[in-house]
Parts: sequence; structure tokens; C-alpha cells
Amino acid sequence: MTIKEIDMELNELIARDLLRIKAVFLRPEDPFIWASGIKSPVYCDNRLTLSDVEVRADVENGLASTVRKYFGDAEILMGTSTAGIAHAAITAHILGLPMGYVRSGAKDHGRKNQIEGRIEKGQKTVVVEDLISTGGSVIEVVDILREAGADVLGIVSIFTYGMKKGKDRLEAAGVVNHSLTDFDHVVETAAREGYIRPDDIRRLISFRNDPSDESWIGGAK
Repeated sequence: MTIKEIDMELNELIARDLLRIKAVFLRPEDPFIWASGIKSPVYCDNRLTLSDVEVRADVENGLASTVRKYFGDAEILMGTSTAGIAHAAITAHILGLPMGYVRSGAKDHGRKNQIEGRIEKGQKTVVVEDLISTGGSVIEVVDILREAGADVLGIVSIFTYGMKKGKDRLEAAGVVNHSLTDFDHVVETAAREGYIRPDDIRRLISFRNDPSDESWIGGAK
């Protein structure tokens, strides 16, 4: 089996897992409202993967294999706060690597750390994230680690929307992300397994391509 075939198999497995436990929930006929006010046909909460023993094993083993495959010389994993912390810890345990995490802001007491855990200058680092949409928050983590002297090899994540804004930001930051699955795989799997209608696929991809354009609502496109 080739690496591409392994990736496709993992994409399918994680997509089915996320749909089954409703960590990714598709509702094109009754959109969710994001904090920004944008109407979205998808809700994602990958924290739910921690509560299902089977799915958690699939996710953490998948993250570990992804680190081995793409970042084989990694020396430490750093989770994003807060959703990436548990995944970084479990994956680091599987790989026998040290880990830490990056706070969303520096503490206002003690040593006022923003990076928790010991990281050395030049240490080859992989960031563990649960979800990437526009990429802003994970790139902030990468920047903080680089400022501390870490050699950031890249990012591993559970799920990515594959939005153009996110891809452009990651490229501009000079950092690569490898996700276990993505929006397109989840949508295709959802249609195949009866979570949504096959004719919803085009509408959902239209949303992914431009979340600010609401013409997909009500069956458009």
C-alpha cells in the first residue's frame, strides 16, 4: 500500500468517526450561526473525540502515524490551547516524545509563561491542533514558538476546512499542515452514508469556498 493509499484510508476512517459521534455535524437545511455572524451548515467540536474510546484511539494513532510519516525527526510536540493539549499529550506518549502547549495569552502571575513545558532553542517542533479553518490561531502559536527559538517543522491536525484563506495564511507563514481528514472527505462520506443528500454536496462545497456568500442556503448552487 502506498503512502497516498494509506492517507486516503485514514481520511475515510476519521471522517466516519467524526460523523458518527457528531464531532462534525452537517445541517445544510438549518444552518448554525458562527460568532462572526456567518451562517454555516457545519458544526465541529473535536473535543468529543476524547470521550469516545474507539475514536480517540483512531485519532491519536492517526496523529502519531502522521508525525512519523511527515515529521520523522520531530523532537517535541506542542499543543494549541486548549483543544490541542490533550491530543498533543496522548500523541507524544505514543511517540515517546516530550510535549508542552502554548497559551492563548501569557499568564498574569508567576513567571508569566505563554509556553508551558520546556522547549530548547533549535528543537524540532510539531504543533498539534484539533481544527483549522482560517488558520489564524494556529499561526499565532507557530509564531510564538519561533520567537522562542523553536524549529517548527509543521502542524498536524484532526480536521481542516481547506478554506482558501487558511491555505494562503499557512503558505505565507511558511508552515505546512497535515490533517487526518478534511471538509471534502467528510462531506463525501456523509452523502455516501446517508447523513445528507447527495445533492447537498455542491451546496456545502460552495460554503467552504466562500463562507461569506450565503447563496448556498435554500438549495442554491
